[in-house]
Amino acid sequence: MMIRLPDATGGLRAYTPRAEPARLSPGGPPLASRTVFSAAHVVADPFADTTPDGPAAVDWETTLAFRHHLWSHGLGVAEAMDTAQRGMGLDWRGAAELIRRSGAEARAVGGRIACGVGTDQLTGPASPDEVRRAYEEQLAVVEETGAQAILMASRALAAAATGPEDYLTVYGHLLRQAAEPVILHWLGPMFDPALAGYWGSADLDEATETFLAVIAAHPDKVDGVKVSLLDARREVELRRRLPRGVRCYTGDDFHYPELIAGDERGFSHALLGIFDPLGPLAAHAVRTLDTGDTAGFRAALDPTVPLSRHLFQAPTRFYKTGVVLLAWLAGHQEHFVMAGGLQSARSLPHLARAYELADGLGLFPDPGLAEERMARLLAVYGVAP
Repeated sequence: MMIRLPDATGGLRAYTPRAEPARLSPGGPPLASRTVFSAAHVVADPFADTTPDGPAAVDWETTLAFRHHLWSHGLGVAEAMDTAQRGMGLDWRGAAELIRRSGAEARAVGGRIACGVGTDQLTGPASPDEVRRAYEEQLAVVEETGAQAILMASRALAAAATGPEDYLTVYGHLLRQAAEPVILHWLGPMFDPALAGYWGSADLDEATETFLAVIAAHPDKVDGVKVSLLDARREVELRRRLPRGVRCYTGDDFHYPELIAGDERGFSHALLGIFDPLGPLAAHAVRTLDTGDTAGFRAALDPTVPLSRHLFQAPTRFYKTGVVLLAWLAGHQEHFVMAGGLQSARSLPHLARAYELADGLGLFPDPGLAEERMARLLAVYGVAP
């Protein structure tokens, strides 16, 4: 077995794929020491007659089957987040249907699920009150399904807020009326440039103080915070200041092994987009950690960091292209098509390197299928066998 892969210099080189996958079977005891969510992608319908700026057409059967795959390994599903192309193809109408469908499937199998609550039904400039009402509409949909709510960062609020007080007011209203404790999501501008200056300041120290003030005012309504700033030091400092009982869910796709392992003063739980392709391996690593074997946990998860850093390299917001590529190569879907045509958002050398790194980790249940599909993709770009 050998395949020729392009590199960053424009040349081709021979690569011999791994012969055997990692043996990571579904089942096993529930994850105990950490709460772990995989932010799951949606599978587009490749036969729908869509346009790049139109709403996503979703292949519901395959999309929901992927959630069952994650649940079968003991992971929670973080639904309708940015990994699902929320705001990059998936509009609120589609997200609401995704939330309802996934919520029903979660109830049927006892799977853990948390769903994103945002303001993406707003299509133009909005006041803070209009932003609050949009959040409330989406919160009601999520709560009706029985899922946990994740209050996502709002592009509309970032545009409308004149300072920290607007954030304190909007989030205060939402937390007071939430039926159950929610997860607050701080998504950095590397994931979405429209969120620059969130919490009322471009200074991250000042923004952190506002974020902590929101939590401190309603600690009984905050299950945890998801921090996606790709700054391990800042996350550790933040989690040490959280009120007792409020969890930190790392969203740092660059430093997750060390943050989940933790130190003598605490650790992070996880809500990660990289745990979409790494789901089975991530579950295996956390079960190792459950036994008290931190070294074994790091030995399992540390080698995955180069793949994650590659997928999430700048411009980070396009990491979803690599995630969907790997799902196709792994056999979770029958095509490499994304909402909005985002399968074209990364270069062929980038995709080839993602294949190589994932293959090296044994992530493909059928390495031969992955090689055959990668060869087909290369042929589309003009690479002869």
